[in-house]
Amino acid sequence: MAEVYLIGHGARSLSTLLNKPSSRSTSRLTVYAGKPRSGGNASKQKGNKKPAWTPTNANSKPKMQNLAGEEILLFDSVAPSKDALRVIYAYPNEYTVGITSLGYQLVWAFFETHPYVSVSRLFTDVGDPLPASPDLVGFSFAWELDYSNLLTLLEKMNIPILASDRDDSHPIIFGGGPVLTANPEPYAAFFDCVLLGDGEEMLGNFTDKMIEARQQLGPGRPPRERVLEVLAASVPGVYVPQFYKPLYSDSDGKNGDSADDNDQLGDFAGMELVNGNAPPVVQKQTYRGRDLAASTVVSPKMAWENIFMVEVVRSCPEMCRFCMASYLTLPFRSASLEESLIPTIEKGLEVTDRIGLLGASVTQHPEFNNLLKWLMQPEREHIRLSIASVRTNTVTHELTSALASRGTKSLTVAVESGSPRVRRIVNKKLEQEDIIRAAVVAQEGGLQGLKLYGMVGVPGEEEADVDETIEMMLSIKRAAPRLRLTLGCSTFVPKAHTPFQWYGVRTEAEKRLKRIEKALVKEGITFRPESYKWSVQQAVLSRGDRRLTAALLAARGQGDSLGVFRKAAKEVSDVMPPLEYYWQKDYDPEVPLPWSHLEGPLPVLTLRKHLLDAQEQMKSSGEEWEGEEGTAAEAIAPAAVA
Repeated sequence: MAEVYLIGHGARSLSTLLNKPSSRSTSRLTVYAGKPRSGGNASKQKGNKKPAWTPTNANSKPKMQNLAGEEILLFDSVAPSKDALRVIYAYPNEYTVGITSLGYQLVWAFFETHPYVSVSRLFTDVGDPLPASPDLVGFSFAWELDYSNLLTLLEKMNIPILASDRDDSHPIIFGGGPVLTANPEPYAAFFDCVLLGDGEEMLGNFTDKMIEARQQLGPGRPPRERVLEVLAASVPGVYVPQFYKPLYSDSDGKNGDSADDNDQLGDFAGMELVNGNAPPVVQKQTYRGRDLAASTVVSPKMAWENIFMVEVVRSCPEMCRFCMASYLTLPFRSASLEESLIPTIEKGLEVTDRIGLLGASVTQHPEFNNLLKWLMQPEREHIRLSIASVRTNTVTHELTSALASRGTKSLTVAVESGSPRVRRIVNKKLEQEDIIRAAVVAQEGGLQGLKLYGMVGVPGEEEADVDETIEMMLSIKRAAPRLRLTLGCSTFVPKAHTPFQWYGVRTEAEKRLKRIEKALVKEGITFRPESYKWSVQQAVLSRGDRRLTAALLAARGQGDSLGVFRKAAKEVSDVMPPLEYYWQKDYDPEVPLPWSHLEGPLPVLTLRKHLLDAQEQMKSSGEEWEGEEGTAAEAIAPAAVA
């Protein structure tokens, strides 16, 4: 079988780039949206008791057993069978970050309650005693630059960081999470398989097939390629990168016929299936139940101390054209109030008084008002309530008064832009008066602050649109003078599986951020821009292909700034195009993208239709919202991005 991670004919293997110092652990917080832990749970030794590596320093860091002793579990662990699958489940950041991740909590609890799985947890600073010979090592991957920490953890477990360098003596390395579900290609070389989609839909089938493979393909550790073939063929949503070979166009624009004549500096031209056991297209798996996620553990060491998180809704019905949180998680669904939400929150209130309601658009739950009334009953006046996201035109006096009475001091809303034209372009169905009204209601309800999220560099944005964002903030200040106003503003970043995935970053965005800051700060409005350079890095990683892996390895251990990435890209310029190819270029909607073989909730034809709708709005200066109804996606011909 071909060595798919070699970079072209006569080029260096990625393995030659591995002689880099280990990356430092980053403490940047990226948090997505019982009874005290018993002695039996805390002391249970799983798998081989001889640890291969225990990531703790007794002189400078808390031991895992101390942290575990402070945890309150909301599930009952099951003692694993003698021949259980030995699993290490890792989060490539510090404990306080990882234990706050709801996704990490859910997967860990699943393994802990599986009778044929023995699981050990691992973070960058602490971890359980690890089995000397694990069968499976998994990573929850929620922040792009954590890749360096991930590689460091693999090295400390004496596992080759490239899948192509592993043999049958090594465990299967799998990954999941929003970064990998969107576009795993820049990191594909590090994983044997990737789980695309919702854990509720995939974990059971994936784990059962792993157990079956070990039983049927044994004795001893089964051949890893055969195990991966079984997973790819029988578990929907499992993506095995080595079974797919990327193709790149030659310098004359033609596609290479084989790996040997691929031009590593050409455009991405598609994926070739190199193992017939794998599907040509891998479909993201979507959980459609109404029992959504909730915390499985509460700890004082969480980034949000002792918080019990409950997912109220998943996805968002608004479908803003740039928003991966909406498009990648469709369809929008809400947890059942009586059968799920209330019983779940009651369970959380047995162990903590801090409740976090999570979701991309929590207040759009069809029974949110009833949930709010239930939470505001006198017998629950001790609750400290936090809400992750509130749609601007759903802000009411009842909501703001309730939040203020439960310890919340400020409200956060996403408006994207002060320009009605830009909001139409991105499909943000929000009127100017809705924004002003939300601020007035927040002030009247007793809240002290209002934070708005905006964006610059949106495709089609003009300087006049930026002026309208400035004027919007000044209008809010006049309408609600007692509110502490903050505008958090980022640069548009293209994300996979969204209608704006074909657009690059607009270079004029950097100056627009500075212009907004200058105008607002002098008026006493706090302005918190996201770094333009970090937005460029996000775009590189969100639209990257496997050639980018060489730059990731070259940058590893040198820092995580854009300057470091630029320097690294120059070091490997013989095997990848310039970084601008990934972040600045507008792509033709009719050509393949590095993730085209990984299908999201909506087909590419629908994404193109939504792109055309946005382009029509870019031409318009009228105020009327035109909507999207009445045009069949099949009738819209693809058009190149202007």
